[in-house]
Amino acid sequence: MEASADRGTWNSRLGFIMAAAGSAVGLGNIWAFPNQVASNGGAAFLLVYLVCCFSVGYPLMVAELTIGRHTGRNPVGAFRALAPGSRVYALIGFWGILCGVGIHAFYNVIAGWTLAFVFEEVTYAAGATGLSQVLSDLSHGHKNALFSCLFMVATVTIVAGGVSSGIERATKTMMPALLVILLAMIAYVIFQEGSREGLRLYLQPDLSKINARLVLNAMGQAFFSLSLGIGTLITYGSYLNRKQNIPRAAAFVTGADISIAFLAGLLIIPAMFVAQSNGIQIFDDQGNLVSSTGLVFNTLPSLFHTLGPVGAVLGLLFFVLLSIAALTSTISLLEVPVAYLFDEWGMARRRAAIGVGIVGALLSLVVAYDPSWIDTLVNMFLNVGLPVGGLMICLFLGFVWKTQPALNEIEQGRPGTLTGPFGRLWPAFIKFFCPILILLVFLNTIGVLQWLFG
Repeated sequence: MEASADRGTWNSRLGFIMAAAGSAVGLGNIWAFPNQVASNGGAAFLLVYLVCCFSVGYPLMVAELTIGRHTGRNPVGAFRALAPGSRVYALIGFWGILCGVGIHAFYNVIAGWTLAFVFEEVTYAAGATGLSQVLSDLSHGHKNALFSCLFMVATVTIVAGGVSSGIERATKTMMPALLVILLAMIAYVIFQEGSREGLRLYLQPDLSKINARLVLNAMGQAFFSLSLGIGTLITYGSYLNRKQNIPRAAAFVTGADISIAFLAGLLIIPAMFVAQSNGIQIFDDQGNLVSSTGLVFNTLPSLFHTLGPVGAVLGLLFFVLLSIAALTSTISLLEVPVAYLFDEWGMARRRAAIGVGIVGALLSLVVAYDPSWIDTLVNMFLNVGLPVGGLMICLFLGFVWKTQPALNEIEQGRPGTLTGPFGRLWPAFIKFFCPILILLVFLNTIGVLQWLFG
């Protein structure tokens, strides 16, 4: 099954890897990951997270990319094509689109915050403290609405440009820029007073802290970080050519995502303790670390404000970094429903991008004026939606489409797959290992395991 030539394709392997890595590398790596590490045993969590990414995330990423390339369709069209006699399985694709739209509704507001803080750093340095306070107020509805809409406009503009001219071109520029900014900030922060304590927490594992709850938390973070279970990689896979080596490409994407997450932790966790050494509170009265939102949009800006002109530059770079990371993810979130409208309804790409963008902006406005919705949407579409989607994809591929046709598809770009170690191990991961672990993550998320075992 070949993708329509009108749908577009990736111009190069590097372009695809940059786009797919951009989809995975988002606020989950820079906003959520360091907080998870610091709250769950430091380096011990990091080690378990690495194992989870390659033992659960990587096999599922290969599965999504294979489904996409084989069918050349969006998630709904892909499951329709693979199970033509049943309408039920298309619901897996619809579930992914629903979750993506739900995630985008709150993610776009948080992305707008990152953009607003770019201007907050500038206005604070310029002495416009009144405007700076407005820009840093996360509950200011009009400000939230303005910046979330600006972020949506940027996302729509890129997606409307097409696969190669829009998404690929943008991510090939943004991903290197993100890496350069990260490295530059790390080089400064690790030499500041207090950073050594953060480096010790981050890099010296205490294996005694590894327990079942830490493992499940690490697995959930891996799922969130790699953008699995919502059809993004099925859609991106549908633009691949038959010569692409899917297992190798998935390994590159997984490695890029892990690398950015590691570097983000190497920046933010030492920066937390630099902030503490400057008199800024990073733990509450019960000894718990401040939330991800409080850390990124309160603690770190307070640190930057204490460092004078250098802090202004660091703050500007940091929130530009966050904005880039957010944009690479909002692009992929928007692309999935756009591809659905293009494939299933014959809508022109530009028209579909604008239409989905308008709907997404309206949903974001609800969150912009009432940010308390963020926790609800996170629980519904991210904490529950992603593992449910991933579980359904594994079970569908393993027991409905079957792993043999999938391996035949992979073989086209990776000769020797059928007889090599990958061909022998991957089916077992997809049919048994991954579904069991994903189910445990889901049960842990909804509190069933805590209820059973206390």
